[in-house]
Amino acid sequence: MWPALAAFASGWLVQLGGVITDNYYNLRRHADDKEHQALVEALQQKVISLKELRRTIYACYGLAVLIAFYLVHVAGFPIVVVGIACIVASVIYSAGPFPLGDHGLGDVLFFVFFGIVSVMASFYVQAINGVDEPLGGSMETPVWPWQVLFSSFPIGALTTNILIIDNIRDLDYDRDKGEKTLAVIIGAGWSRVEFMGLLALAYAVPFAYWVHERFNHIMLLPVLSLPYALWVSAQLIRRQSYQELVPLTPQAGQVLLVYAILLSSAFAFS
Repeated sequence: MWPALAAFASGWLVQLGGVITDNYYNLRRHADDKEHQALVEALQQKVISLKELRRTIYACYGLAVLIAFYLVHVAGFPIVVVGIACIVASVIYSAGPFPLGDHGLGDVLFFVFFGIVSVMASFYVQAINGVDEPLGGSMETPVWPWQVLFSSFPIGALTTNILIIDNIRDLDYDRDKGEKTLAVIIGAGWSRVEFMGLLALAYAVPFAYWVHERFNHIMLLPVLSLPYALWVSAQLIRRQSYQELVPLTPQAGQVLLVYAILLSSAFAFS
């Protein structure tokens, strides 16, 4: 339990640091940003300052590193590599001379780090802790079960779908600011196609488990979230304006949360 909670806390702090970094650099580049009027007004009225935002970023990453010391104690040097990679990814998404999120690479970054890296690293710190022969191998050369990687795909897909909704919603603002998100590059229509493709990938995984001889029908539990996911998808296709699309971001997050709980429960009871 403790490695799982530590991985969650450290990962959440890195994500929070990345969100604040995104806002910080957005305010630095676009002091009159029409997309984030509340932040601009707060900055102008000195409710917040860029210096305070910068300190908050350092605090988030610093706390994440402190928690990661425990994870390194539990799982060794690989966690150092994962931790550094996650912090760097959360920064270069919006910072630096070539912010990845502004050059069409945010979707890939989300899929890899919120999906593959997060799931596999969380599994690793739990499976290797206190087990003589973890993951089917030795402590020195652990073997990764294929289902760990396979299970990371729907998590990455549904998390990326949250970003896709945001990018469709913000498309006009991003275009005006010269930011080339993938939605700006391929357009809102193809972004909706991307959304549906990732949704299909997420819900294909439980069926793939179901037909595999090692698992049973309990692996279809995540499909219980499909009606709500389809409703959110229908709203994404139907709604066009910024204000109409705003509620879909938390709703897509709810789809991800319910799916993740059901997938975890399916593994627990299969």
